[in-house]
Amino acid sequence: MIEEGYTKFTVDWSNRAPLNHPAIAELERWRRPLFDAGLIGHYADLDIGYGNISRRISGAGLFIISGTQTGHLPRTGNAHYALVTEANINENSVTCEGATQASSETLTHAAIYELDLSIHAVVHVHSTGLWQRLKNRAPTTNAGVAYGTPQMASEFKRLYRDTPLPDGGVAVMAGHEAGLVSIGGTLQEAAGRILSLHAEHAQRSREVIR
Repeated sequence: MIEEGYTKFTVDWSNRAPLNHPAIAELERWRRPLFDAGLIGHYADLDIGYGNISRRISGAGLFIISGTQTGHLPRTGNAHYALVTEANINENSVTCEGATQASSETLTHAAIYELDLSIHAVVHVHSTGLWQRLKNRAPTTNAGVAYGTPQMASEFKRLYRDTPLPDGGVAVMAGHEAGLVSIGGTLQEAAGRILSLHAEHAQRSREVIR
């Protein structure tokens, strides 16, 4: 069963004016092709959004991430992103600010940023086809671990240490149906990796139909 959109950690959210940061324009620039490809979107039958995108920043906060339940939006702006100022994986808590609350996947993003200072972007998408094709071929989390939990954070630490994730930059969330994560030194790298895989999968599917 596809599960998404439900926050599983404690959130201390300061509901403030929309963020004003240059990173948001870059986040939207790369979110747009992901949305257009259906990798970020909305399950109409479940009325929940899926997929999120973030970028590490310096100074006041850890990173900026798309807000919870924004997957249905074709285009996003300052009001649809949250600044994460603290994420405590052990205490299962997140502190954020902005006009929207941070994504339900925020704890996973935070855990990934802790792995390596060279990681500056994280993208979480849904693709049933890619998920089925890459599961247990690409670095894959334990099927018994749910999204948005400290256990998922631990799984990414394991993958980064014991698998080719640092090189390939893409992981499959076996316990989160259709869920994949892509990381990179830039948003272009992180989003580009998953967009390339999506295009390749679509091409293979067309060839099979022929």
